[in-house]
This record gives sequence, structure tokens and C-alpha cells, in this order.
Amino acid sequence: MQAADRGHTRWGIVLPFLALPVVVLGVLIIGLFLWAWSDDEDATRAGAAATVPCAEALAFGAAERPANARAHDCTVQRGIDTAYSAVLRMPREDVRDWLRATYPNAPKARTGGGSCGALCLDVTHENGLPGTAEAHVVQVRVEEYENAETALVRFSAFTM
Repeated sequence: MQAADRGHTRWGIVLPFLALPVVVLGVLIIGLFLWAWSDDEDATRAGAAATVPCAEALAFGAAERPANARAHDCTVQRGIDTAYSAVLRMPREDVRDWLRATYPNAPKARTGGGSCGALCLDVTHENGLPGTAEAHVVQVRVEEYENAETALVRFSAFTM
């Protein structure tokens, strides 16, 4: 009977020392999973859109803000590729002149509804994108004419 009591006492002392590393290791593993799962380091690396100055967004596609335009909602998304976008509100009559001045060697802007909207232009290095552009493709969409005087223009420039 004494041997059993003695063994029980010995395990009663040793067991907490053995359990402590297991508990610490468990907490570390759970913490590692929670840290990896949260992944809230740099959101732009994960593909989330980040706000940027509109001049930066337009310059990526070798463009400048037209004199009479108001630019807003300018963003960048980075991942495998980089994509900038900007929204411009500008006088309706200035849109075609701005496109011709910005991309003089590009194809003519087209109309056609559907995904094109009221007016659109797609420019690549093969068909008129200036060499100063960091983007591989620029797409300009006049989604709608807000009224007789104002156009809503969506500009996007991205790599492929």
C-alpha cells in the first residue's frame, strides 16, 4: 500500500511540470493560427483597394486631369498586377478632345452602349499608349452623360 501512495505523490508533483510545456505549446499554436487567420498587415498587398492621389492614378496611364474636370474616388489595387482607377466629372464637350490630346496615336473613341456606355476607349502599348505609361492597358468609359453639360468618366489603368 505504501508503494501506491508514494507513486501517486510522485506523479502529483511531476504531472504539473509535464503539463506546463503542453499548455504553453498549445497556446503558441493557437496564437499562430489566429495571427495567420487575421492577416491584417498591409491590406493593399492582399488586393484591397487603397485611396491614392488622383494625379498618381492618372499618371499610371500617362494621363493628366483635364483642366475643367473634377477627379475623385481614385484608388489602387496591388496584387499580381497593379490597377489604378479614377472617376472624373467633366464637361461633356471636353471628353473627346481630352482623349485625343492624351492618346493621340490611339484608335478613335467609340460609342456603342452595352459595356461601353456612352463612349469608350481602350488603349494598349500596341495601339497608341504612350511609352511613359506604366500601365499595359488604359480603359476610359463615359458611363453616362449626367446632364446636357456633364459627363461621368471612369478611368482605369492596369498591368497584365
